[in-house]
Amino acid sequence: MRALSELKGFGPKRLEALQRRGICTAQDLIERLPTGYRDTTHPLSPAQMTEGTQACFAGFVTGKPALHRARGMQWVSATVADECGRVRCMWFNQPWMKDRLFDTQHVTLYGRCVRKKTGLFVINPTMEEPGQIVPVYAPVPGVGQKPLRDAVRLLLEEYDLPDPLPAPFVARHNLMARREALCEAHFPTGFEALARAKERLAFEELVLFQAAIAGASGPRPQAQPLPVQDDWVDAFFETLPFPPTCAQRRAALEIAADMRQSRAMARMVQGDVGCGKTVIAFCALALCVRAGGQGALMAPTEILAAQHFRSAVETLAPLGISCGLLTGKMAAAERRRAREAIATGAWQVVIGTHALLTQDVTFANLQLVVTDEQHRFGVRQRTTLASKGVSPHVMVMSATPIPRSLSLVLYGDLDLSLVDELPPGRTPVHTRIVPEEKREGLYGFIRAEAAKGFQTYVVCPLVGEDAKDDPDVRSASAVCAALTQALAPLRVGLVHGRMNKHDKEETLDRFYAGKLDVLVATTVIEVGVNVPRATVMVIEGAERFGLAQLHQLRGRVGRGAQESWCFLMAEPNERLRTLTATHDGFAVAQKDLELRGAGEFFGTRQHGEPQMPALMLSSDSRLLARARDAFLELSKDPTFEAERTALLRAAAARRSGVFLARN
Repeated sequence: MRALSELKGFGPKRLEALQRRGICTAQDLIERLPTGYRDTTHPLSPAQMTEGTQACFAGFVTGKPALHRARGMQWVSATVADECGRVRCMWFNQPWMKDRLFDTQHVTLYGRCVRKKTGLFVINPTMEEPGQIVPVYAPVPGVGQKPLRDAVRLLLEEYDLPDPLPAPFVARHNLMARREALCEAHFPTGFEALARAKERLAFEELVLFQAAIAGASGPRPQAQPLPVQDDWVDAFFETLPFPPTCAQRRAALEIAADMRQSRAMARMVQGDVGCGKTVIAFCALALCVRAGGQGALMAPTEILAAQHFRSAVETLAPLGISCGLLTGKMAAAERRRAREAIATGAWQVVIGTHALLTQDVTFANLQLVVTDEQHRFGVRQRTTLASKGVSPHVMVMSATPIPRSLSLVLYGDLDLSLVDELPPGRTPVHTRIVPEEKREGLYGFIRAEAAKGFQTYVVCPLVGEDAKDDPDVRSASAVCAALTQALAPLRVGLVHGRMNKHDKEETLDRFYAGKLDVLVATTVIEVGVNVPRATVMVIEGAERFGLAQLHQLRGRVGRGAQESWCFLMAEPNERLRTLTATHDGFAVAQKDLELRGAGEFFGTRQHGEPQMPALMLSSDSRLLARARDAFLELSKDPTFEAERTALLRAAAARRSGVFLARN
């Protein structure tokens, strides 16, 4: 294929505009798939263009188009009609449209119908060729849709890149050839062919995504089997003041079975906020110590690590298990004593932050590694901690509810335990959608809760400067300033991901200690400490978050016995009403996937979740299962070793985290 600079009409300015969008090569452009399509195969009658409709319509121009000028603006107006009715069209700042249209001309147009003071109009409709499915690309300032389409069409004619999927694999799974799939994805010959092309490309992404995970994590190592007994699990739970749920006991027994194997455990314990995953982790650590090993639990923040340490001492110390804490902000002498206790085995259970990963930390007999909020740690960080022992067993925890079919792909290197049951006595969080006109009433409610000694979170999607590009959303900085004044004399604090670590931890500490009444934050608090006195969660710009992320934020309140509330600042819509109707995180996550797809599943641009394949048809559980089974087949059947090697090589060759792009 030729270089982008060799394309006719692509000079330095257009090439620079493409580069700003991450499009540097011909392959980048070809793999930047359309965000949507304009269907001109069945145009509507002009009479069917009602308010809010965006579609293709066809008819005859009636009368001579007119050019208007007023208040420094100019526009062309014309009427398009057929035997059923008519609609008026307006083209702003496109004076040339007056010469492109003439009386009785038959036109096929595509646009959105809106209501203005003088009636219904289609604003700036584009002229289309009838009988086609036209690709629509994400806007590239300085490069129009037509030049993009023409460039992609030419490059596809010259396409000669190898298929990353081995030919026998493609044939065995009845997949469309990659070049044909790309051609159909950009310029569909029909909707059935488009569906097959999307399926092929999505299947490719899913398989390569799993290959990338497998390549990063490597083969599951051999481990020292631990003599763990199932009755040890029951003995542990009998020491607690409350009985385990069936889901907790099931997960603990699965962990015990893994520990008995000579193949190192790699298991994710996934469950909703408040389902009792930490108790399962403590059970696993107790089993490890009872079997003669040493265990470590790594948390993403110092506050969360300290909270886990207090809970561990309360739970494990009565069993005769010594616990210790290691964090980055310890004084040098304190840190030296901690390293010595870890190295000698005086601490049987070690809880800490990323400080556990440093080279100067060595373990006496590390047999179990637990990471909390696993999506905050990469595969390499997990393996770095695991490398401090001789093939220790690894358990990770996540409170992000993800439907099982998607988890099997996203965390393909891990076995899965779903904790899909909440302990009795958890108080459901009342969830309400609050439009802007009721804001003052909400502030009154926050004051009333503060008077009772309760605290409030206020979460914003943006920090400050980045909100300038989006005037419709209030930034965390602006909200903090407004609340400091509106809620005086309540104590208001601000925390976000761009603060230095010390200031962020100090602010969170003050909120945890009850020295702040209101904490304004970005999604940095989605993973945080248990603050039982926090009873109100306010989410600004709620429509900008995914449902699963909103549910995760909602889980920050309702941690104690008090009645708790979550207020979604947005205009009511069907998507947000899902949260008011259910507290089941897995049901919320499934709905989120169906509505938005996995490419958008993990939330706003501040939220550093794993990147997902952008084209993945995540709501199609059958495709997820097919891709998962296909990769497992390669992994388990030695006759497919050559295909597996080719897939691992193809996955490694791709840039980290970059798959077929849609925007």
